[in-house]
Amino acid sequence: MRQTHASLTEGKIVGMSKAELACREAINGERKGLKALLPFMGPAFIASIAYVDPGNFATNIESGARFGYKMLWVVVLANLMAMLLQNLSAKLGIATGKNLPELCRDHFPKWVNYPMWAISELAAMATDIAEFLGATIGLNLLFGIPMLWATLLTGVATYLILMLERFGFRPLEKFIAAFCLIIGACYIIETFLSKPDFGQIAYHSVVPWIGDTDSILLAVGVIGATVMPHAIYLHSGLTQNRIRPRNDREALKIQSFNTKEIIIAMTFAGFVNIAMMYMSAAVFHATGNEQVAEIETAYMTLTPLLGSASAAFFLVSLLASGISSSVVGTMAGQIIMQGFVGFSIPLWFRRLITMLPTVVIVALGINPTQTLILSQVILSIVLPMPILALIYFTRRKDIMGVLVNKPHINFLSAICAIVILTLNLWLIYQTIFIDMQ
Repeated sequence: MRQTHASLTEGKIVGMSKAELACREAINGERKGLKALLPFMGPAFIASIAYVDPGNFATNIESGARFGYKMLWVVVLANLMAMLLQNLSAKLGIATGKNLPELCRDHFPKWVNYPMWAISELAAMATDIAEFLGATIGLNLLFGIPMLWATLLTGVATYLILMLERFGFRPLEKFIAAFCLIIGACYIIETFLSKPDFGQIAYHSVVPWIGDTDSILLAVGVIGATVMPHAIYLHSGLTQNRIRPRNDREALKIQSFNTKEIIIAMTFAGFVNIAMMYMSAAVFHATGNEQVAEIETAYMTLTPLLGSASAAFFLVSLLASGISSSVVGTMAGQIIMQGFVGFSIPLWFRRLITMLPTVVIVALGINPTQTLILSQVILSIVLPMPILALIYFTRRKDIMGVLVNKPHINFLSAICAIVILTLNLWLIYQTIFIDMQ
């Protein structure tokens, strides 16, 4: 133990950061319990923001308003699938020291790689539209800022937050974690204010219910808004250089900490999504306001039902979600470009490019909710690519080594992929060939 401590001290002297030193101490058993886990906390919480973005607000609110508590099981299912996929992504970065787009570039021919890059960039922009619109709506309703100015203000705010990355990964992680806490706190307060039926929450969280075609379509929308392609790409990039395993023992130890963090972070995201839906069920469905389907309508309806405080907390959570998820979306875009094609652009330029579609949409007065729906369809089209690539790489022992998927993980991953692909095809069909007729 004394020799280990000496080597760590020496490592710190030659340039090991404080965070890396803490990780090494945890790996070597010098830290125990929560103190050992804390140095590894961060990547999963950044990725989890993608699971509580404004797209989730729209689908969860509509589901709760129309069908009460009956759709809660869909949120739980979506969260479990997301937990599995994010764990595979993070494990890929730990095992290989590369992110998913980089491995695609290394192993796939150019005729496959370049279309994957182009479509993934499109998905990143579609994601940014939803996130930007969420923050813009939040600023507009909370402070009365005109939509166009609110969009520009969101762009500036997210760029300034992204600048924290130049000081290392820890400051940005702490900032994103703070946004997570704000969102979570808002929904704890909303739970007390809305007084939901906890018996119904417990029952419908585990007992599946399938109603008519509308409920199936909403279930598809909930899952489509939950499992995000850019989050799958991003997580491998967040873990690839955080702490490099020097042998198989360290790789297994790091993955163990990584799994615990993912369980905590994705459980948090699941709670927020469940809270969104049961709040909507308790407030809108229970009072006969079953047609609430838009964020603006939800805000306007909350005020007379629960008071201005509840409506304000709802908007604060939306604003925190929009800004933080936009930051995460930009980070994912950088990893997608750098990985697939081997170069990157200045952060300010990417921020400008990805916010332009939202500025145009707001300037032209296009319906924000319809735009959110279209962005979810684009994400549904793109989602199969990272899922299939992720499963392909993580089941190969020559790539993953000791962290290769166990047989039961391969089985669960295949089931997860089939379910998501089937539901996304349903969503695309319903939206393009039925809803738009």
